[in-house]
Order: sequence, then structure tokens, then C-alpha cells
Amino acid sequence: MKVLISLLISFCLLFSGSAFAAATLEGLLPNGNFEEKPKPTSLNKTVLIGKHSLPKWEINGLVEYISGGPQPGGMYFAVAHGVHAVKLGNKATISQTIVVKPGSLYALTFGATRTCAQDEVLRVSVPPETGDLPLQTLYSSNGGDTYAWGFRATSNVSKVIFHNPGVQEDPSCGPLLDVVAIKELFPPRPTRDNLVKNGGFEEGPHLLTNSSHGVLLPPKQKDITSPLPGWIIESLKAVKFVDSKHFNVPFGLAAVELVAGRESAIAQVIRTVPNKFYNLSFTVGDAKNGCHGSMMVEAFAAKDTLKVPYESKGKGKFKTAGLKFKAMSARTRLTFYSSFYHTKANDFGALCGPVIDQVRVYPVA
Repeated sequence: MKVLISLLISFCLLFSGSAFAAATLEGLLPNGNFEEKPKPTSLNKTVLIGKHSLPKWEINGLVEYISGGPQPGGMYFAVAHGVHAVKLGNKATISQTIVVKPGSLYALTFGATRTCAQDEVLRVSVPPETGDLPLQTLYSSNGGDTYAWGFRATSNVSKVIFHNPGVQEDPSCGPLLDVVAIKELFPPRPTRDNLVKNGGFEEGPHLLTNSSHGVLLPPKQKDITSPLPGWIIESLKAVKFVDSKHFNVPFGLAAVELVAGRESAIAQVIRTVPNKFYNLSFTVGDAKNGCHGSMMVEAFAAKDTLKVPYESKGKGKFKTAGLKFKAMSARTRLTFYSSFYHTKANDFGALCGPVIDQVRVYPVA
């Protein structure tokens, strides 16, 4: 009888362990919003004391635990996703080790902004991958910029690291980090009806429940680790992943907003047959977020180009455009970018632009 009970327990543990391993990872990291406060003995005013003084995180260097709002010395720190945040001083780091699936693609979503009018950079790493996010450009005027960064897990555990690689003359400066979340992504596949992967932008990073600003996809993101599966962010500035809950999206649950003119572009390399003709179609509109004026989206496919004008009145309208092109090789690059720069009518400090959705490529019959 004891043997039978032991076997049943072992089976249940094995089953539950397998179910846990197969579960999709999405949501805030432990204490990902920094609202679990450090002990009073772990703080010297705002400076964290000790490697493990910040609950669930490991720190190195000068890391401050701050509350949003006016600060001593006349500064103001905007904390858009809660009450508390951490500020990384010169060469400072915070990190956390998480359980992941080897080979799976993940996207980190985090709120980050600069605190001074200087060239601040936030380095994001999940070894062996690393990337530098320039924070000089503010995409929203209230400090609500939210970024996503992708990585592919190489083992059962990964260490998520946020680092300030710079040295500022003013020690009160440094990147501000106010929330960190994660989502496991499932890379989509092309189909017979559409050679474009993730053409509707339905697969993307985690969207924070208390944020209405969308998620910025930083530049120089490769397609194999992009937080927008299938797509390359190849420009100098970010593009924005917008959702139907807070923005007008032409189709489905999400789309991409080109928020920095020619400095924000997305691309994808698709499989084609040389000398065969294909149709490219896509939708251009506005996100109904106060962005209006004469817009223009430029599309490139092989040696063909198309300019799509769109007169936005900021009411969430859209139109569909198409292009017939001839493939020159077994790989064809599609590229989209906005011709002009735009800001919101009621907030000149917030960058915006045309929305792209429902990108489709299929052979000419």
C-alpha cells in the first residue's frame, strides 16, 4: 500500500512539474514594479545599501529607491507605472535570475526614461545577448515611455540585467526604471495566403495594464530576437507597438505606429521565387491619438517602391494600398517607413505617426 501511495505521489509531482514547465510565461517579474519596499535599515535616504537590499533583485553600485514626484534639489521624477522606481547611478546594475525554456523567444517590457537632459543609455542584457537603449529621445512628454527588448533563452535559467554604462558629472542623473515584465513569444509562420510572418502584428510584447502609451520597440532589433516576431527594427529610432484597447487599430488586436519619421522603420525578409510576381498589400491609418496632418508611408519590395499618402484627421480612419513587384532572388526584403515627422495636436512633446497593419504578400495568379 505504501509503495502504491508513493508511486501515485511521484506521478502527480511529475505531472504537475511538466505542466509548470509547459506554462507560458507572462506578467511582471517578482517585484517587477518595485512596490515591495526595502527594509528601512537597507536605505540611506534614497540610496540602497547592500547587494540584496532591494527585494527580489540583486544590485551593484549606486542604486536609488525613489518615489515619483518632486525631489530634493528641484528635480521631478515621473513614475508612470506605479509609485516607486529605481534610479541607476554611474556604472550601477540591477539584476534578477528567472526560470525560462531553452530555445524559446521572450520579450522584456519595461518603463524607462532619462532623468537629466543628457545622453543617457540603459544597457539591457540576458547573457550572451546585450543591447544599448538610447534614452535621449522622449516619445511621451510625461515620462511614460515603455520599451520592449527580445532575447532567446539558451538554458533553463536566465539572468536579466539592467545597467547604466555611462558616467555622468551629476550623480543625481541616471536612467530611471519603474516596471519590468516578461512574455514568452511564439514566432509565427508564413502561410500560402500570406508569405509575411506576423503580418497583422498580433504577436508582440506584454502590454502593461496600467499603461496607455503603447510599447516602444527599440532600434537595431534583429528578426531572430525581435520583440515583434518576424520583424526587424532597423532604424535609428524606435517604432511603437499599439493595442486596440488604447488606440484605433485597423484589424485585430495590435498594429505598429511609425513614430519618428524616416528614423523609424520596420523590415522583413521573406522567401520568394526569383522572377516571379507578387502582390503586396497593407493598411495605413492613424491611431486616433491626436496625431493628424499629411502623412506618407513609403514601402519597398525588391526594386519596387510605393508612396502612400494619408490625410489624417486624428479620428482613426484607414485605407489599404497595394503594390505588384517582381522577386529578384530567393529572399525579398520588405521595408516600411514614414516620410514625415509628426507630434500630437494637443501635446507637441509627444511623437506620433501613421499606423501600419495587415501586411500581406501573395503570388500573382
